[in-house]
Amino acid sequence: MRTGQPYETQIPNSGGGLVSHVVVGSPADSAGVREGDTVITAEGRVVHDILDWRWHSAEEEVHVTIGSPDGSMREIELSRESGEPWGLDFRDILFDGVRTCDNSCAFCFMTQLPRGMRPSLYVRDDDYRLSFLQGNFVTLTNLDDADVERILEQGLSPLHVSLHAVDADVRSRLICARNDRGLERLDQLLEGGIDVHIQIVAVPGVNDGDVLERSLRWLAEREGVESVGIVPLGYTGHQTRFDTSYQDVLKAAGLLDEIAPWHNAFRDRDGIGRVYAADEFYLNANRPVPEWDHYDDFPQFENGIGMVRSFVDEFTAHIDDVGEWTASDEKLVFVTGTLFAPVLESALGNTEHGVVTRVLPVQNRFFAGSVSVTGLLTGKDIVMALEDSDPGDIHVLPDLIFNADGVTLDNMSATDIADEANAHVRVVSCYAAGAAEALLGRSTFDSKIR
Repeated sequence: MRTGQPYETQIPNSGGGLVSHVVVGSPADSAGVREGDTVITAEGRVVHDILDWRWHSAEEEVHVTIGSPDGSMREIELSRESGEPWGLDFRDILFDGVRTCDNSCAFCFMTQLPRGMRPSLYVRDDDYRLSFLQGNFVTLTNLDDADVERILEQGLSPLHVSLHAVDADVRSRLICARNDRGLERLDQLLEGGIDVHIQIVAVPGVNDGDVLERSLRWLAEREGVESVGIVPLGYTGHQTRFDTSYQDVLKAAGLLDEIAPWHNAFRDRDGIGRVYAADEFYLNANRPVPEWDHYDDFPQFENGIGMVRSFVDEFTAHIDDVGEWTASDEKLVFVTGTLFAPVLESALGNTEHGVVTRVLPVQNRFFAGSVSVTGLLTGKDIVMALEDSDPGDIHVLPDLIFNADGVTLDNMSATDIADEANAHVRVVSCYAAGAAEALLGRSTFDSKIR
């Protein structure tokens, strides 16, 4: 599971790609392509997504079939100089809609969401194109032979694959696929030269221990496995199947101890660690997160692996870059999830910045269960946490709690939060630079400046 908000699908589009913008004077403009047109084929091949378009329009000349808003069709020739862009954008990256998941994974987070949220939040994607384009993890269980051929032909590498286990019985319990050929498909792709980043969602007593050992051994025997990320089961209070994960100190520490020998063995063999544990394990085990070099090139950063180390080191660097600080009478309250709160408290406490600060951990009552990451906080929970704040407090919110439309998972904007809590709110980048900028009084939004 990712630490940010669930993937939101775009409205499906059929019959090619809808053109959303044409650059004036570009090859597309000169050939007569207009906003609102639909690119149906390129070189006689139907384009199903942006990948098809890029593949079939890679040369300096391309024959395309265009559909007009009035329903008419026309054939045109596009021509450009070497290296020149075509000058058109599409509304969606997937022209034929998102491929949804046919599995019934026991731990699927989407099936644990409460009712009444935005419909797009319930979409369970299992689309290899989004795996390549956006880093979404997919099971490969819904691939057919044509999909495998296309991936190999177009070189869609690397892919991000949810493995979970190689033991057939455990896979059946966890993934619940109708026709599980995921391991077979993975081998086909690896043998064809496709690199993969693997995710294993660890479920206590199910796919850890000996089952995890077998999975890691299976992966170690295959070329093309770039990284393996072990992340803990995440569950909400809106289900009854799970009531524990790795919140317990001993469970978290035990998982780390299982992974460490494999990380070291890969480093000895390949020069990189390859197997990495999610930050959550270290925080729950009360162990220090590894140093920067442990994560190599941070291959699974967006999967919550290495984020803490990155934040701590980069925050310290930003603070040092400022030089001499000027004392301020502002009182900054950094709002965050309960998991990250100790990290942020330590980072702020270990620097001299001349600003009065404190950290406000927000309990996730909306999802409940084991959910404690900042990216899944809702506006209502934040408003509730701000009720006892002092009038002079300035509440610093990280931007990752808002989506591209500027609203939280429960559809509240920063303005809504400020108004409902009757509080002064600032929004900053969720990265280390954002926290440092907050200490300088800078932000991307300030409820007092509207």
